[in-house]
Amino acid sequence: MRRAAASLLLAPLLLTSLLAAGCTSEAAGDLDLEVGGAFGARPTIHFPDGKPVAGLQVDELATGKGERLGDGDVAIVQYTAHVWDGRDNRLVDSSFNRGTPAAFPVGELLPGLERALKGRTVGSRVIAAIPPGDGFGANPPQGVAAGEELFYVVDILGAHRKGASVESAAGTLAGVEVGGGARPALAVPAGPPPARFSAKVLSRGDGRVARAGQLVVTQYEAAVWSRRRIFDATWASGGPKAFKLGDGSVIRAWDKALSGVPTGSRVLMIVPPADGYGRAGNPAYGIKGSDTLVFVVDLLAAY
Repeated sequence: MRRAAASLLLAPLLLTSLLAAGCTSEAAGDLDLEVGGAFGARPTIHFPDGKPVAGLQVDELATGKGERLGDGDVAIVQYTAHVWDGRDNRLVDSSFNRGTPAAFPVGELLPGLERALKGRTVGSRVIAAIPPGDGFGANPPQGVAAGEELFYVVDILGAHRKGASVESAAGTLAGVEVGGGARPALAVPAGPPPARFSAKVLSRGDGRVARAGQLVVTQYEAAVWSRRRIFDATWASGGPKAFKLGDGSVIRAWDKALSGVPTGSRVLMIVPPADGYGRAGNPAYGIKGSDTLVFVVDLLAAY
């Protein structure tokens, strides 16, 4: 479960070869600029002199053959974002600078990005010049001034549906029961929890093995042991969530339980405070510093 917020410009498996991997150097339609580089790699951008034309401008430089993005999907992307001001056209955000792709939830993005990406297919490279009215408007984040135009290059690596899950049989760990099927149901027993961390792979997938430094895409359900209460469930709250393993952005239990596990697996873990939120707990979820937690996690993908 995440400790930190997602990236600035987020209104944030295998890299399937859905697109020819050769380099591209494409003139971007009416935008009068060039974008080069291989799909999935940091692009090179040659801006023309002067400012961009008015209004939202979108072009698709390469068309993939994968799934089509729709409302509620989580797109996994590599992207760069510049302010296009006709002067230094400065870089303001990039997934490449963080070392992993980013997660873009369709339906929660900047208006210009929504219009640029919705309906596109996995394996596509999309560019968008986004005016302030389709971007951050009058209240942009740090690094972007009001009235500045944005320019994105977005490579769509993957798409994960709102209800995505791992098919698994039922399982147990230390008295905790997990139902089988597409959406697991946690049942926490009465009585005190175990004192130590433990994890069990209920169903082992055959996909890419998750490692520290990767972005993993998950669905999960979580409970507080002492109250036998579900406090978070992605299946009910909007769809898959993506986290980076091994950098402190998730609680230590997730790093321990998911590292080395192949994608397509369902994992059950029991998390004492030392491997969860520590003495501070997590007041936003009603978690005390003494609470032991239970998670069942579907490991959908690793990038």
